[in-house]
Amino acid sequence: MAGESSLFSSLLKKDETFLLSQWTDAQARVVGTKISNEELKAQCKEFLGLLVEATQADSSESTHGSAWAPAKKMLADISRSRTLQGFTPTETAIFVFSLKKPLFDLAKKELGGNSQELVNVIWSLTQRLDQLGLYTAEMHQKSREEVIVRQQEDMLELSTPVVKLWDGILALPMIGTLDSSRTQVVMESLLQKIVETESEIAIIDITGVPTVDTLVAQHLIKTVTAARLMGAECIISGIRPQIAATIVHLGVDLGTVATKSTLADAFKLALSRTGKSVGKADAFMHREIRT
Repeated sequence: MAGESSLFSSLLKKDETFLLSQWTDAQARVVGTKISNEELKAQCKEFLGLLVEATQADSSESTHGSAWAPAKKMLADISRSRTLQGFTPTETAIFVFSLKKPLFDLAKKELGGNSQELVNVIWSLTQRLDQLGLYTAEMHQKSREEVIVRQQEDMLELSTPVVKLWDGILALPMIGTLDSSRTQVVMESLLQKIVETESEIAIIDITGVPTVDTLVAQHLIKTVTAARLMGAECIISGIRPQIAATIVHLGVDLGTVATKSTLADAFKLALSRTGKSVGKADAFMHREIRT
C-alpha cells in the first residue's frame, strides 16, 4: 500500500497546473457564479497541498488518521461556508468528487503502460476521495442542521415578544403550540423584561394558542410562578369557552391566577390593580369645565 500511496502523492504533485485547471473547470460547471474563480482556485490549490502532506504521512487507505486532520478541517470549513452561501449538498460535495476525473486522466497518462499499477493507484485514489467526499457531505448536512436550529431559536424569540402596555404592565401574546423548549424561552423573555421595566403585572394572552391540554396548562403555571418569584402578578387572557371547558375537564387548578376572555378585559383589570383607569376624553373635559 505504501507504493500506491507514494504514486498517489507523486501524481498530485506531477502536474499541478493541469489538475487545478481541470478541477476548477469541473466545479465551475456545477456551482456557476456562486463562487469566484479566484477563490475557487485558491481553495483547490490549498487542498491539493494538504492532500500531498496527508498521503505522504499516511500510507493506509483510510482517512481517519491524524495526518488527515488538516485536510478534513479545511473540508469542514468549506462545507460550513458553502452552506451559509446557499450551496446544495451536491454543489458542496463536488469540491472533492470533481477531482477524481483529472486524477484518473493523469494516472492513465503516467501509468498507462502498467495496467496493474494503474488499477492499484486508481483504487487507492478512489478509496480516499470517496471517504473525503462523504465527509464533506456529512459536514454540509451538520452545518444545515445547525442553521435550522439557530433559525428555530430565532423564530421562538420572535414569536414570544414581551410588550410594555403601560407603566408597570407587560403583555406576552402567545401564538402557536406551547412546548417545553418554548416555555423556557417565554419565561426567560418575560422575567428579563420584568426586571428591566420593574413591572408589577404581566398579561399572558393565549388567544393564539390553538389547544390547551394538561402539559400546556402546566407550562402556564410554571411561567406564572416564575413571574411571581420576580414580584409580578400574572393575568391570563384569551380564555375561550372551549378552553375553559377543557381546563375544567382536565381538573387543572390555576389557583389564584386571574383569567379574562380578552386582552382588553385583562388590561382593564391590570390598570385597576395599579390604581389607574381609562375613561372617555369628553368626560374629563366636562369635568374640567365644571370646575
